[in-house]
Amino acid sequence: MNTTPQPDPRDRPARLTVGVVGAGRVGPALAASLQLAGHRPVAVSAVSDASRRRAAQLLPDVPVMPPAEVLQRSDLVLLTVPDDALPELVVGLADTGSVRPGQLLVHTSGRYGARVLDPALRAGALPLALHPAMTFTGTPVDVQRLAGCSFGVTAPEELRLAAEALVIEMGGEPEWIAEENRPLYHAALALGANHLVTLVAQSLELLRTAGVSAPDRMLGPLLGAALDNALRSGDAALTGPVARGDAGTVAAHVTELRRHAPQAVDGYLAMARTTADRALAHGLLKPELAEDLLGVLAHGTDGTEGDAR
Repeated sequence: MNTTPQPDPRDRPARLTVGVVGAGRVGPALAASLQLAGHRPVAVSAVSDASRRRAAQLLPDVPVMPPAEVLQRSDLVLLTVPDDALPELVVGLADTGSVRPGQLLVHTSGRYGARVLDPALRAGALPLALHPAMTFTGTPVDVQRLAGCSFGVTAPEELRLAAEALVIEMGGEPEWIAEENRPLYHAALALGANHLVTLVAQSLELLRTAGVSAPDRMLGPLLGAALDNALRSGDAALTGPVARGDAGTVAAHVTELRRHAPQAVDGYLAMARTTADRALAHGLLKPELAEDLLGVLAHGTDGTEGDAR
């Protein structure tokens, strides 16, 4: 058992050597951001050709090496692997003796809090969960986007100041998330961001099918305004045929989608039902119109138009 007194993170040198385990889209960008703050990336692990290219672009001259060697060189280690791979990675690093006492071990998973790092904590590591609420491209633009980005932060109370300081050094805004709330926090972000991309991509495809030559130019101002209104006003920003209770219009939409894009029908109906429920609950959808609308959403037609097959 190691009886050497463990250093208080507040007594650490201001500048840290930084290692990255997993050169996906997130790790190299965070390491590059820390480099701008004066820290020194010293090692990165990368397996695929794409990850090696990302590392070379964002962390030039930083050597690529196995994860165990990354930990040997680094005061601060970024574990930026897929969520499902994280627990096994942490156990493996701890079991092989790769973790050093006093080493800051940071994962960027939205799903997990600090407890997933417990095997490393028992080996003397200082565990931090820092999840940037941002979508990443794997290019230098990601470093710029971190300015003002919120980070979901979870850590032991005694490391809270250290975690928040690292986020601020990357230009981010720390937001404390309780350990038990991490899955809900992550689900909320996925619902808002990941599903938004799917909706926009479907909308672009349908506009092209309808003959619109520049669907991105058409959607840009509309989506920008809708997003701004939603962030400012929440459900009060709901507009469109569902919120108005225009059952005939919604039925026509479903008919056309079945004809031209049947793969989009289920998503349209699911989102329309959710929109109707929220509009009704917030007094935007008149109850006398809701019955016909919900009937359309249940059957996909109001009975006045043929069901195109």
